[in-house]
Amino acid sequence: MGFIPYIIYPPANQTYDGLIKAVATSVCDVAIGDITVTAKRREIVDFSTSIFDNSVRIIVRQTKTIDVDLLSYLKPFSLKLWSILLICIVYAAVLLCVLEGQNNEALQNRSIISSGAMSMWYSIGTIMGYGADFHVRTAPGRLLTIGLYLLSLVLVATYTANLASDLTISKSKDTISGIDDIKNGKIPFSRIGILIESAEEDYYLREISGGVRNYYPLKTQNELFSSLLNNIIDASILDISAIEYYTNNIYCNLTLAGKDFAPSSYGIVYPKQWLYGKDLDVTILSLRESGVLDDLKRKWFDKNVCQDSSSSYVSTSINMEQMSGLFVTFGLISILSIVLFIWKKRFVIKDCPTRSVH
Repeated sequence: MGFIPYIIYPPANQTYDGLIKAVATSVCDVAIGDITVTAKRREIVDFSTSIFDNSVRIIVRQTKTIDVDLLSYLKPFSLKLWSILLICIVYAAVLLCVLEGQNNEALQNRSIISSGAMSMWYSIGTIMGYGADFHVRTAPGRLLTIGLYLLSLVLVATYTANLASDLTISKSKDTISGIDDIKNGKIPFSRIGILIESAEEDYYLREISGGVRNYYPLKTQNELFSSLLNNIIDASILDISAIEYYTNNIYCNLTLAGKDFAPSSYGIVYPKQWLYGKDLDVTILSLRESGVLDDLKRKWFDKNVCQDSSSSYVSTSINMEQMSGLFVTFGLISILSIVLFIWKKRFVIKDCPTRSVH
């Protein structure tokens, strides 16, 4: 806009409402920063068009918890995959009875239930990689065993790797899950830190406490973060742009909880009826339309030095779709073993009339 700026940096303990009053009393011409546009502030100053869309979010400490889960050893595979595996075991056991029943001493002279149990034992032992205390005797049985070994090789390795991954991942559990937990008093109000003379304070007094100042007062953002880390407070609310940057790049032991709320925007503060207000709005709109403001946001705010400091745990269970090719291969091998079994029976049947003639 052609101005020659004279920039004054506010002191560290300067509040946001203090900046507003400085503009309103002509101590400074404009105030630029993460200043939220509110109706109360518009009564004494004017704001430019939005320079950044904003909202509020809760910030808490990361807490490490160990959840007791008696079925945690089943988590490496999805329920659907476990079901398909059980079907394959039963299918292989039935097929083994048919292929080996008349030619394997371990299955001969037994009841159907006993033969089925032995076949099931063989199928389970082979898939688990342990093996069984008897061996197959026929070519179709050996071909079926190859299919079981293939299942064992892939499934055991995948299960072991995925279980180890699940056991070593530290799962974070937030103290609260959203703004409703604060409203319902899930944590003491005296353990909630609020920046004084800020838009967050106005929101807290208006929407949560009904005008009662029952929170823990904080003067600066640095005091907010140190109070969280030193266990003086359990939670606070702050603009999403600020806490996303700090939790992603500086305070890796802090994280975000719940969803965004109280949408608002940032604007440049200037006095009422300022002569250059319209020109400033046009310039800001031009910067937004050309993508300059978005480029600045990506350059300075879309960084993440901390390793997923605000991410939640994602299940690593292997699903059926990822293993579908393995089971299709096993199915094809089992079909080949059936074909081989029928082929051998065909020759046995053809040889029977020849032997009876001799």
